[in-house]
Amino acid sequence: MATTETKTALITGGSKGIGYGIAEVLIKEGIKVAITSRSSVAAELAATKLNEIKPGYALGVGADVRNLESQQKAVENVVKTWGRLDYVVANAGVGHFASIQELTPEQWQETIDINLTGVFYTAKATLDALKKSEGYFITIASLAGTNFFEKGAAYNASKFGLVGFTQAVMLDLRNEGIKVTTIMPGSVATYFNDHQPSEKDAWKIQPEDIGQLVADLIRMPARTLPSKIEVRPTRPGGK
Repeated sequence: MATTETKTALITGGSKGIGYGIAEVLIKEGIKVAITSRSSVAAELAATKLNEIKPGYALGVGADVRNLESQQKAVENVVKTWGRLDYVVANAGVGHFASIQELTPEQWQETIDINLTGVFYTAKATLDALKKSEGYFITIASLAGTNFFEKGAAYNASKFGLVGFTQAVMLDLRNEGIKVTTIMPGSVATYFNDHQPSEKDAWKIQPEDIGQLVADLIRMPARTLPSKIEVRPTRPGGK
């Protein structure tokens, strides 16, 4: 996928899990990748590890998706470092799962702020750079964006909203030369919601599988746009 002019990507929430898996694949494809995390230390440590794949291809940036100015500074950092921004993956997310009787206002607000408003801020912060490169904006939603479940009021609301947001933005930007896609994974072996991945998660989608999907999207001919993709484990529960 690498060209004579190296492409660049920005992945929010890229220090671990799905974001890190995407970064690994893109770097192997010859794309320079900036990963963000609310923790500058976590972002820089992850970038150091990623640079073992290809030195100088990873950049760790401390940025909070809940703050537009923070997102804008992250974009400025990428453009200043590499001169361009071609691909954006809005991946940062959080999950609070509780009955509406126990769900706190703070948990509700954090879920909406990160999973939905944070993607809006990411889009606003990266739009000008993506117009210049005629780039790609990808959001990581969830099958929870179309399938509601018990104790999912906050998470469902954020992901239903994210799917709708992304599809509307796709219509807004496709005539501007910017592609927009939402990916909706099912069970992924990550650290999400304090889970610790283990061999028992072998049946689940792996983070690098989502990375491969992102790489495949980037390869698609310019005339073709897969705008919404559902992806799930082949054998649920390893059956």
